[in-house]
Formats: sequence, structure tokens, C-alpha cells
Amino acid sequence: MDTKIASPKPASRREKRTATLTVAPVASQARAVSDGEVKTPLRGALMGLSVESHEPIGKQIFRSLREAIFTGLLAPGTPLSEKEVSEMFQVSRQPVREAFIKLVEAGVLQVLPQRGTFVKRISPRKVREGRFIREAIEAAVVRKAAVAITDAQLAELAANLREQKVAAKVNDTAAFLACDEQFHFLIAQSIDCVAAWETIQDIKAQMDRVRYLSLHEVSPLDLLIRQHALIVSGLKAHDPDAAENAMRAHLREILVSLGPVAQLNPDWFEPDEPEAVRLML
Repeated sequence: MDTKIASPKPASRREKRTATLTVAPVASQARAVSDGEVKTPLRGALMGLSVESHEPIGKQIFRSLREAIFTGLLAPGTPLSEKEVSEMFQVSRQPVREAFIKLVEAGVLQVLPQRGTFVKRISPRKVREGRFIREAIEAAVVRKAAVAITDAQLAELAANLREQKVAAKVNDTAAFLACDEQFHFLIAQSIDCVAAWETIQDIKAQMDRVRYLSLHEVSPLDLLIRQHALIVSGLKAHDPDAAENAMRAHLREILVSLGPVAQLNPDWFEPDEPEAVRLML
């Protein structure tokens, strides 16, 4: 899976920060850092890794690359090299290869024969498929939570909502999205079914990439916070129907933002392939 290809065609519209969207990847540029070392997009994405961490290096590489792809630091077309990553951290290629394989399985990397491994463009169809599956799972989870959730667990969700508002107030998109992930995790945790949340991590990969691109103009933070608040309201009332309806409406927001985001960033998306049957529960 290693590649020596230096410059496949990167996304041209996303290499500079724009006023419209918050993500500003730099797929083909490099700059000098203070110690004279050239900081490439790949090197920048992995700067937070440490081989001395108690977490296996393969998991660190997977998580950091995944985050860098989702946030746009590594744009579609960016080449990834097993050799470069392994040499950066003086580890064997095996954990790097394992991380690459997981990212391919998640649909965010692609291997082109005789060329190498590159960040893949977003598939609108995979976004819709992921949303369909995620909605089915999270709707069932939130119905169960509406019956079983405790006051202490509701207090955790309320605290999470306050953190979301703080992040939105200071326009901290990364902090908000971390809170968003935690919010959905807490609901699954409230019914002692964290496996439900873990199951959809790869399924929702393409959704997550669109989420980062959609803030703030297409799906403003305040709108998402209001949707979260409605979910909590249904849970607090122990009303399964209200909680489920609020969750479904929230997860369908991606269908509203997908088209405008794709139009604003055509180089980031694959050609659409409509489903034979419309995926809507």
C-alpha cells in the first residue's frame, strides 16, 4: 500500500481558507517550521502521536489520520505513504499498514494500483446509506433510553448541552463536534449499550466528513444545539415517541446539507449514484 507518488491532483477549491466554510485543508502546500523541518500535511496530521503512549501506535495512527481526513487537513487526493509514517515514528510498517487498511474499510482511503494510497473523495450515496443505518440504530437506542434513563444520566446530557453552547459561542467547531460525539455516546451508554455507538463508527464516516464541511453556513451550530435539546426534552419526559422523532429529525439534517455542501466543494465529492429505492425510514 506504500506509494512514492508525490503529487496526484489535489482538490483545488479547498486549499485556502474561505469565508463560507470553516474547514481549510492544505493538500499540496508545505511550510517550514521553527526547527527548519518541512511540515507536510501528513506530518502535520500526525504531530500529536507519541510512541511512548500506552495506546498502541497503530490505533494512534488510525485515529489521528481519521480525524485529519474528517476535518479537511488531509484533502481528497492527498497521498499517504506507509514508509513516511513508519519512519516518522521509527516503527515498523505493520501498524501503519493496519491503520491504512481500517481507513480503506471505512471508505476514506483508496488504493490505486501502481500509484499508491490516497485520501478518497466523499461518496454522496455512502453518506445517505450511512445515515439510513445510523438512524435505524439510534432511533431504537433513544426509544429505549426514554424509558430507562436516570436523573443522573439526564444531568450528564444537560451538562453536555451547556458545553455545546459554550463551544458555539466562541465558534470552536472542533470542541462542538467533540461534544456532539459525546452526546450521542451518552445516550447509548444510558441503556448500557455502548456497542450500538461503536457499531456505527465506520458506517457514519462519510457523514462525519460532510458534517465538518457543513458548519457554519449550511447547518449552523445553534440549529444542531436546538435539535439536541429536543432529544433531551423527549428523554426527560420519558416519552419514547418524542425522543425518537427528535432523533430522526436531527439525523436527517445531513440530507438538507449534503446538496449545498457538495455544490460548494465539487472537487471533494464523487459523482452521485442515486439509490434505486429512496432510503428513508
